[in-house]
Amino acid sequence: MTDIRPDPDELLAQLREQEASAARGRLRIYFGSSAGVGKTYAMLQAARKLQAEGVDVLAGVVVTHGRSETAAMFEGLPQLPLKMVSHRGKELPEFDLDGALARQPALILVDELAHSNAPGSRHPKRWQDVEELLAHGIDVYSTLNVQHLESLNDVVGGITGVRVQETLPDTFFDRADEVVMVDTPADELLARLAAGKVYMGPQAQRAAQHFFRKGNLMALRELALRRTADRVEDDVQAWRSNERIAQVWKTEAAILCAIGPTPAAESVVRSAAQLAQQLNVSWHAVYVETPALQRLPDAQRERILRVVRLAHELGANTAVLAAQDLAPALIQHAREHNLSKLMLGRSEALPRWRRWLGARDLQQQLAVGAPELDLISVAATPPQVQRREAVAAREAQQREAQVQQLAGRYGLAAAACALTALISWPLQQAFDQSNIVMLFLLAVVGVALKLGRGPAVLASFLSVGLFDFFFVEPKLSFAVSDVQYLLTFAVMLVVGLVTGQLTAGLRYQAQVAAERETRARALFELTSDLAGALQTEAVLQVAEGALAQAVRGEALLYTLDLQDQLQPSPRHSTLPVPEQPDLGTARWALDHAQPAGLATDTLPGSAWFYLPLAAPMRTRGVLALRPASSRSLMLPELRAQLETYARIIGQALERVHYVEVAQQALVQIEGERLRNSLLSALSHDLRTPLAVVYGLAQTLAARADLPGEAQELSVSLREQSQRVSAMVNNLLDMARLQSGAVRLNLQWQPVEEVVGAALQAMQPTLARHCLQLQMPPGLPLLQLDAVLMERVLCNLLENAVKYTPAGSEIVLSAQLDASALVLRVADNGPGLPAGREEQLFAKFSRGERESSTPGVGLGLAICRAIVEAHGGRIWAEAVPSGGACFVISLPLGQPPALPLEPLSEEDHES
Repeated sequence: MTDIRPDPDELLAQLREQEASAARGRLRIYFGSSAGVGKTYAMLQAARKLQAEGVDVLAGVVVTHGRSETAAMFEGLPQLPLKMVSHRGKELPEFDLDGALARQPALILVDELAHSNAPGSRHPKRWQDVEELLAHGIDVYSTLNVQHLESLNDVVGGITGVRVQETLPDTFFDRADEVVMVDTPADELLARLAAGKVYMGPQAQRAAQHFFRKGNLMALRELALRRTADRVEDDVQAWRSNERIAQVWKTEAAILCAIGPTPAAESVVRSAAQLAQQLNVSWHAVYVETPALQRLPDAQRERILRVVRLAHELGANTAVLAAQDLAPALIQHAREHNLSKLMLGRSEALPRWRRWLGARDLQQQLAVGAPELDLISVAATPPQVQRREAVAAREAQQREAQVQQLAGRYGLAAAACALTALISWPLQQAFDQSNIVMLFLLAVVGVALKLGRGPAVLASFLSVGLFDFFFVEPKLSFAVSDVQYLLTFAVMLVVGLVTGQLTAGLRYQAQVAAERETRARALFELTSDLAGALQTEAVLQVAEGALAQAVRGEALLYTLDLQDQLQPSPRHSTLPVPEQPDLGTARWALDHAQPAGLATDTLPGSAWFYLPLAAPMRTRGVLALRPASSRSLMLPELRAQLETYARIIGQALERVHYVEVAQQALVQIEGERLRNSLLSALSHDLRTPLAVVYGLAQTLAARADLPGEAQELSVSLREQSQRVSAMVNNLLDMARLQSGAVRLNLQWQPVEEVVGAALQAMQPTLARHCLQLQMPPGLPLLQLDAVLMERVLCNLLENAVKYTPAGSEIVLSAQLDASALVLRVADNGPGLPAGREEQLFAKFSRGERESSTPGVGLGLAICRAIVEAHGGRIWAEAVPSGGACFVISLPLGQPPALPLEPLSEEDHES
C-alpha cells in the first residue's frame, strides 16, 4: 500500500455517497444458475439466523414450489399477507407493497426478483417494488436466476431454446450491495429433479425433457459463475480505489499492452488481442509519449497512431499517456486499472557502455518497479522483421532531416555557452568565480527551457569546460593548479545536469498541461456560447468557428430539415467545388450513425472527416472536418474531444429545434383561439339580423302586386340573404364543433334515407346539373346522426355545383367494403388543385385563392369534423378522366337484432 494524498473532491463525493447509502436499505441477492439450486432455502436460512439474533424479519413473498425442505425452513417466520389483484375475472395473489411500507420491518424477504406483477399493481415489476422498499430504508433479501438478467436473455435463449419473458435490468443487479452465489453441480441438480425436489409430477418430466438437460445446466452454471466473478471484480476495484491501494492484485487476468515505436508494435497488439480472447478477459493498450518519442519522424508517429487505432478496433481500451519515462507511466496505469499482465515487444539489448553505467532496459525497470506484474515479451513475426528493413529505408531521409534539426539545436546550445563565456570574460575582474558559475548555470537552464534535455546536457559539459579554460588558473589551459577546483567542476556539472533535466521535464509537462487547458477551455467556451444560441444559424456559426480552431482547418455543419434532408452549411458554397464535402458520404454517416471519410474505414481517401451529431432523441446532422494534419485525427484524445463536441452540438440543435416547435405551436394555438373567438362572435351576432332580412325578402317576393322589376329585385334579395345566412350557419356550426358543444344523436339509420333527405334539400340547387345516383340494394344500417350526415352530403353536393358549369354530371355512389361503407361524390368539372388535396379541408381554405365563386371555405372543414366525430374518414381524389371526387368512409357496426313478430293462427296452421 502506498501513501497517496487523496483528492479533496473525491473525498467529498465519497462522503456524500456514504451519506446517501446510509439512509438507504441494503439489498442482498441470492443468485443461481437455474431453479432448484437452493436460492430460496439459503435466503430463508440466513433470515432465520438474523431472526435468532433479534432482527425484525418479515417474509413479504416467498415461493416454495411445494418443496418440503424449503417449506420447513419457511415455517415460523412472520408473514405479510398477500394482496389479491383482480385480473380477467380472477383473483391473483401479489406482494403487498403498501402493507410492507406500513409494517416497516428491518429486513423483508421478497422472492423471485424478476417477477412481473399483475396488471393493476403499483409497479409492473417486482424489482421496482424492491427499489421503493430500499428507498424507505428497509433491507431486502431476494433471489434471481441467471436467465432473468436482461443482458444474458438472448444468450440463454440460444442455449436452452427457451426465451424468458421476465427479465431484470443489469444496472439494478450491479447496484445490489451483496450478491451471494448459490451453486449446485449439474449432476446433483438432475438428481434433485428426479427425486421430486425441484418440480412435481408432469412438470418435472417436462423440465427434464426441455430446460433441465445436462448441457444446458452446465452452460447456465458457467454464465452464472462468470457474471458473479464480474460483479465481485467490480467490488474489488471499488475497494482498492476507496482504500487507495496501489499494488496490483491478481484477481483478474486482465492484460495491459504497451505500444512502442518499433515495427513489432502491431504484432504485440494482435498477440494481446488473441490472449485476451483466449482468457476471456478485458485488455488495455497504451502508448506512452515521452519527449524523446515526441520528436520522432512524422511517418513513424503516424504508424504508432495507426497501431493505437488497430488496438481500439480489436476491442482494447486505448489511451495515449504523456510522461517523462516509460516504466513509471506503465506501472501507474497497470495499478490504477488492476492489470496483472503486461505485454510488450522484445527490446534490443542495451549497449555495453550503458550497462557499465548501470542503465537498465524497460523490462528490468518494470521488474524492479512492479514485481507483482507478469511481464510477457512478444517477438516480431518474420514478415515484420522483413518490414523493418523496408521501414528503415523509408525513414532514412526523415532521419537525416531530424539529424540536421538536432545538429542545429545542439549548435545553438554550444553558441549559448560560448556567448556566456564571452560575456563573463570582462566581468571576472569585478565578480568572484562563484558568480561566474551562476551565469553558466543560468545558461544551462535557458538551454533546457528552450531546446530540451539533450542540448542541456551538452551545455552542462561545455559550461564546465569553458569555465575551466577561461576562468581557472592557469587560464587558457585545461590544467588545474588547485585540486579543490575538481570538486567545483563536479558540483557544477552535477548541478547543471540536474537543473537541465528538471527544467526540460517541466517544459514538457507545461506543454502537456497547456494543451489540456486549451482543450478544456475550448470545450467550456463552446458550451457557454451554445447555451445562449436560440436559432440554428447561431449554433452553426458558433460550432463551425470552434471546430475549425480545434482541428486548425475547415469545419462545416449539415443539419436536417423537416423532410429529413441534409441542408448544407451557408459556408458550403464559399468553398471551391473540388474542395467541397461530399453530401453522399455525409448522408452515409448520418444513416449509419458512424464516422466516415478521412482516418476511418469508410472512404478513407476522402479529404474530409464526417462525424454524426448524436442527440438524445435522434441524430441531428453531420459534422464535416478537414484538419490541417490527417495524423491529428488518429490521436484518441482529439477523437474523444471531437465526439464530445458532436454530442454537445447535437444537443444544442435538438434544443433549438424544440424551441422552434414550441414557438410555432404557441403561435398556432393563439391564432386558432383568436379565429374561434371571431367565428363565435360573428355567427351569433349576425344570425338574428340575417334571419330578419331573409324573412322580409321572402315576404316581398311572395307579394303578387309588385311591379316586374321590383319582383326580380325581391327574388334576388331573398337568394343573396339565403346564401349569406348559409355562410353564417357554417360559421356557427364550425364554432360549435370546435368547442365540443355538439352532441351526436347516434341512431341506427339506413343510409338510403340520409341520401334521399340530402337530395330533397338540394333539389333547387341541383336543378341545372345532371345527377346520377348509384346505390346498390341491401346496404346495412349505420349508427350515425342523420341530421349532421345529411349536412355533410349537402355541403359536398353544393361544393360540386359551385365549381362545375351548368349541365355537368355529378355522381353520388355507395360501395360496401369489408369494414366500412364508402360514399363518393364525384363530378367532371375542372378538378382539384394539384398538391392541395389535403389543404382543402383546412378552415377558410378554398380551391381557388382568388375566385368569384361565393363562400368562405368552411364547408369541407365542417364535413371533416362531422365525419371524424362519427369515427370515419374523408379525403379528396382526382378523377383520372377529369373532375374531383370526395370520398367518405364510415365504419360498419353490429346493428341490434330486430325483434321477431309473433306468428298468427293462420301462420301456425300453414
